[in-house]
Amino acid sequence: MKRLSGAVTAAFCAAVLVAGGVGVPSAAAKNGDTHITSIGSVQTVDCNNATLLINGAGNTITAVGSCWAVTMQGSGNTVIADNVVNDITVYGFDQTALYKTGDPFIVDRGRELGMVNRIDRIPA
Repeated sequence: MKRLSGAVTAAFCAAVLVAGGVGVPSAAAKNGDTHITSIGSVQTVDCNNATLLINGAGNTITAVGSCWAVTMQGSGNTVIADNVVNDITVYGFDQTALYKTGDPFIVDRGRELGMVNRIDRIPA
């Protein structure tokens, strides 16, 4: 068996690392994600290019700026977002997620289980 020199081995490893990252998305988690856990809250928040996570019931959240993603859990929550970049994910029932701009991927886990949610683009 032929042994490779240290320089050749290092060059090979570097090539594998560079090639291995092609087409792989970077992680989108960001310090500053906004978590709202409440019942009956009415708030306006700045998404700051991060993820907005709402958990509870009867909350009405207005998200200004650009959100990386919006995730909702619970029931009867309403989110009105200026812009959603990546995705809107809704768990639960009777949820409303409205967004003005962006082309987010929509995941409606409640509807998959027979529950009714509303996810729509609205005029800016």
